[in-house]
Amino acid sequence: MSLEQLIISCKKNDAKAQSQIYKLFSSKLFSLCLKYSKNYAEAQDNLQDAFVTIFKKMDQFSHKGSLEGWMKRITINTALQRYRSVGVFDLVNEAQIEDVEVEIDEETISLDFLLGIIQELPDRYRLVFNLYVLDGYSHQEVAEMLDISTGTSKSNLSRARMILKEKIEHYKVRDNSQSL
Repeated sequence: MSLEQLIISCKKNDAKAQSQIYKLFSSKLFSLCLKYSKNYAEAQDNLQDAFVTIFKKMDQFSHKGSLEGWMKRITINTALQRYRSVGVFDLVNEAQIEDVEVEIDEETISLDFLLGIIQELPDRYRLVFNLYVLDGYSHQEVAEMLDISTGTSKSNLSRARMILKEKIEHYKVRDNSQSL
């Protein structure tokens, strides 16, 4: 069955088509859920909730853009909804924002280490970092998605970068002392 036929069948609540859509996209969407969740279990919950929403709203998919892009947007919004309701963001003065650059030596720092320290960031910093740096949203878009000001988005990104920079520097110092 083609993707177009699967979409048509999903709009008719066909369980087999829904299962095939799930098999096609669940691993990609689960990776996305991991970025926006505190842990593996929460990511699983977010994935399940996202697919429930996707199948409920499948009739709203208008074929403008890709199905995958539409599903990614729903998945991100599903994960972010948990944080909107608990108010994890602090309002800040934009004058306090510091632009921090993080240098990464790809030969000594593994991708697993980087993903691990990003996952350890406090929710408000991790969400903004992922949306802005990893998914390429603007501060205005991040602010709208998280229902915060652009200044808060910028300050949370700055703080995330500071924390990541400190962890990377600590890792480098520890790694250098172990190799001596």
